[in-house]
Amino acid sequence: MASKSFKVTRSNLSTVSDNVSESQSGKPPLPPHMRFGRRTSSGKYVNLSRDDLDSELGSGDYVHYTLHIPSTPDNQPMDSISQKVEEQYVSNSLFTGGFNSTTRAHLMDKVIDSEANHPQVAGVKGSPCSVPGCDANAMSDERGNDIVPCDCEFKICRECYLDAVKTGGGICPGCKEEYKDTDLDELRENEQTLSLPVSRGTSRQERRLTLVKSTKSILRRSQTGDFDQTRWLFETKGTYGCGNAIWPKDGGFVNGKDNDVIDSTELRMHKPWRPLTRKLKIPAAILSPYRLLILIRMIVLAFFLMWRVNHPNKDAIWLWGMSIVCEIWFAFSWILDQLPKLCPINRATDLNVLKEKFETPTPVNPTGKSDLPGIDVFVSTADPEKEPPLVTANTILSILAANYPVEKLACYVSDDGGALLTFEAMAEAASFANLWVPFCRKHDIEPRNPESYFNMKKDPYKNKLSLDFVKDRRRVKREYDEFKVRINGLPDSIRRRSDACHAREEIKAQKQQIQKSGDELVENVKIPKGTWMADESHWPGTWMDPAPDHSRGDHAGIIQVMLKAPSDEPLQGNADDGIIDLTDVDIRLPMLVYCSREKRPGYDHNKKAGAMNALVRASAIMSNGAFILNLDCDHYVYNSQALREGMCFMMDRGGDRICYVQFPQRFEGIDPSDRYANHNTVFFDGNMRALDGLQGPVYVGTGCLFRRIALYGFDPPRYKEDHSGSCFGRRKKHAKLNNLEENQALRTGDSDDEEMDLSLDPKKFGNSTFLLDSIPVAEFQGRPLADHPAVKNGRPPGVLTIPRELLDASTVGEAISVISCSYEENTEWGLRVGWIYGSVTEDVVTGYRMHNRGWKSVYCVTKRDAFRGTAPINLTDRLHQVLRWATGSVEIFFSRNNAFLASSRMKFLQRIAYLNVGIYPFTSIFLIVYCFLPALSLFSGQFIVQTLNVTFLIYLLVITVTLSMLAILEIKWSGIDLQDWWRNEQFWLIGGTSAHLAAVLQGLLKVIAGIEISFTLTSKSSGDDEEDEFADLYIVKWTSLMIPPITIMMVNLTAIAVGISRTIYSVIPQWSRLLGGVFFSFWVLAHLYPFAKGLMGRRGRTPTIVYVWSGLIAIIISLLWVSINPPDGNNQIGGSFQLT
Repeated sequence: MASKSFKVTRSNLSTVSDNVSESQSGKPPLPPHMRFGRRTSSGKYVNLSRDDLDSELGSGDYVHYTLHIPSTPDNQPMDSISQKVEEQYVSNSLFTGGFNSTTRAHLMDKVIDSEANHPQVAGVKGSPCSVPGCDANAMSDERGNDIVPCDCEFKICRECYLDAVKTGGGICPGCKEEYKDTDLDELRENEQTLSLPVSRGTSRQERRLTLVKSTKSILRRSQTGDFDQTRWLFETKGTYGCGNAIWPKDGGFVNGKDNDVIDSTELRMHKPWRPLTRKLKIPAAILSPYRLLILIRMIVLAFFLMWRVNHPNKDAIWLWGMSIVCEIWFAFSWILDQLPKLCPINRATDLNVLKEKFETPTPVNPTGKSDLPGIDVFVSTADPEKEPPLVTANTILSILAANYPVEKLACYVSDDGGALLTFEAMAEAASFANLWVPFCRKHDIEPRNPESYFNMKKDPYKNKLSLDFVKDRRRVKREYDEFKVRINGLPDSIRRRSDACHAREEIKAQKQQIQKSGDELVENVKIPKGTWMADESHWPGTWMDPAPDHSRGDHAGIIQVMLKAPSDEPLQGNADDGIIDLTDVDIRLPMLVYCSREKRPGYDHNKKAGAMNALVRASAIMSNGAFILNLDCDHYVYNSQALREGMCFMMDRGGDRICYVQFPQRFEGIDPSDRYANHNTVFFDGNMRALDGLQGPVYVGTGCLFRRIALYGFDPPRYKEDHSGSCFGRRKKHAKLNNLEENQALRTGDSDDEEMDLSLDPKKFGNSTFLLDSIPVAEFQGRPLADHPAVKNGRPPGVLTIPRELLDASTVGEAISVISCSYEENTEWGLRVGWIYGSVTEDVVTGYRMHNRGWKSVYCVTKRDAFRGTAPINLTDRLHQVLRWATGSVEIFFSRNNAFLASSRMKFLQRIAYLNVGIYPFTSIFLIVYCFLPALSLFSGQFIVQTLNVTFLIYLLVITVTLSMLAILEIKWSGIDLQDWWRNEQFWLIGGTSAHLAAVLQGLLKVIAGIEISFTLTSKSSGDDEEDEFADLYIVKWTSLMIPPITIMMVNLTAIAVGISRTIYSVIPQWSRLLGGVFFSFWVLAHLYPFAKGLMGRRGRTPTIVYVWSGLIAIIISLLWVSINPPDGNNQIGGSFQLT
């Protein structure tokens, strides 16, 4: 099926035809019920008088006006049966395509080997079509019941129905009578539901912005079958409006019951306005001393460095020079890290207010249908061997069970490897969600990740009042165990199926070859060994045995709607719906889409950032949620209310200036002692809270709720306004960006009357008109609720209660086209739009660009962790993780994203924070030198100062005490533990002497010589106890990153021994120099203790490579010492030791 592109007019909602403009001179009187108007791109409707219309027509800006009279319910463009059938066809089809290829829809009667029984699941079984010769399934509704479009109850499939309507004259193949023009509800309940009709002349995106709300009527057709239009207009209070909108009279809203006009201000002010969020400032008793100590320590450091410069050690000037340079850099680095911590804050949300504002019946929203905007959740995975499908499936299940309006939630899975294993695992997850999600809703389960829930160590029956909870839990647990068996057995199942299908194809090809050759001898026919799907057709993605067009970097784009969009109204279950009683439980499931972007040789696919941008475009066409939540495949929803917590910030007053809400990362499976600071609580609970008091936290790659319009590269609303921020925020008037190209952004409207900058040409977003049309819609739907006069750029209440458009084949075909490998060519995707390319830490760069345009971000710390994931507890894996982060920071420092080049819209302290992000890896150069200084001091018998006088000791004491007091106060306002703070300090030195140094060398070689270095594992040894939860902690995998820390430890240990021996056997012992050197050596060794413990493995079993390197380093140190200070006689050792 070829990709279809629709051209629509975005600048006007309704238009007037040319024949009207031709009769302008006479100005014929307009009917009283007709009104002209247009919609601005920001979503505001503007009424036009006839004079205004004449002036606009005369300006030449509006030359294609057409008058569209809305169709009545008996004259719909497409009846609801056809729409439902089209959606069912889409959900059962696998769409493929890409660059220079035709988009095809492969109808699948079977997605997985197991049977799917939920009506939303792709490939669900149904009744067979009754048309002779057709083996397809009959049409079904949201409950899976058969749809029979004729009174004779003749079951028919989608294709046969369309053929009967289009080419068969609308004659039923069963009774040979003409199909009646009925609605879907009448087919089920012999009752018709009338709603305000949809205009043919408006696009799908424009219809989403209309203020029309579906209203039900008890109208019946007359006995003649003709529609009573007068009665319909009377009973539904319908009016002919431009674009089929019910226009508010004088700024008010029309009550659908008695046609009373309700003032919008009255609606907003009938009760006290309550905010959705609150700032919880740190107590002054903690924050004031904290700031004072920072100032005192800065002053002391300044005086100390001045004293050090003015008092050199002339006996060891080289030692003094190295130490003073390192100490100056450490002071500078500490200031960069400490200044952004001056304004920490906490925040709190009020979910009750959110429910009251968006899900409570009001005069504007009498049914209480959710008025919250849509959220598209992105889950990224790339390799099922490194990222187990069971982990990804559990993440998907936790998302589908999240406590958010089902019809407003959509989940997209990006499989960047294009693996059939991931595809079928997601299909199995969609099938199991039919049981798991209603079970979670019925019993209020937390967490909603089945693996984590069933492995909880606390009592699962606590606070569960339902009498059938125990029975339901046992049954669901049994089903989940079977689900795990199916997931874990998928690799073997796929291979066996593929082998059988391949053998059959070879036999078939052999027979054809024999028939062609006759009696001649025929060689064995070899055909490529493909990977086969459950319906015994070739998988269009990556094959297990790679082949052209079917390898990891060369395959077509794939989209499969695993779970189609749910119905707008709740679908209550019953006792017969499954293995548990689901009476009065909503059994609907959110939409789930599998997506694998096209990959071809010769194209730079930009890794995770490219995959995320492909999902942004595909989701904009299919669901266009105003907000995007991205999660890694191993980070699941731990708090089902997390999405609502994030939405509180976006929907609060001033929330339209927030680009993203970042949640802290929490981890499971970490050893109790957190040996390698995997929890990283100092960063997530300290640094990020502090940044929240500035312009906002940095984006850390997962657990982040984005505003879609901010990802598109637009400026925030009202960015011209004067504003002054706390903590060195400058008062700015008409802030101007510098001339860097990446800082230039598109404009959103500063008010309701100002239009969004619609410079939406292919140079920025590509040539998809579907995508361009979705941008103003997403901007409008993401606005806060205009329920208070102080809310600027808001939207009217109730406008997002309209049902979502049903998916059709052309929409999914367009989504396939925007994930092709060539779509981003000659566009600004990855440059200024979407996730930014050019760095391994694309998350930090993407957040930096948003802050650079003036957006703000928010840090949301919930009482119950919002999301949880896994982190590497193995030493080598942890070092390589830190290496990747540090390498990205070095790339940022040497790129245009350096904070030195930030725009004037970024606050000063926010700029300092981003500057520290790019500079911190360079501290490793000075740190590794400083770690060798104690050993050099002990070897040489000198120290960094001439003598340990009182002045030096006082400075050292004051610096140490202020640092300790700052740590205590930081622990107080951030809520971290002292042990977490100390682990962070230890791993700062471990990472600084290993991964950070390697990242700096790698970055310098890449910038200067264009050489890229990859640090890979060379050997590994595994632990003995496979059942130990923390067995991976004891696995020792050798890597070159371990060489510098091992060298530092061996050198310092040797130096301590040499220093003590020299002092003991010397004629005049220099105890002060010895104590100074030994103290700093022990300081270094104390920080490296977790590293040394990690090298020991389990029960002291150290790999041989560690002993080899240790012995080699010891020999090198001994030889260096002998060459530097050779012995004077036969009975002298090292020049200073005398044998008696």
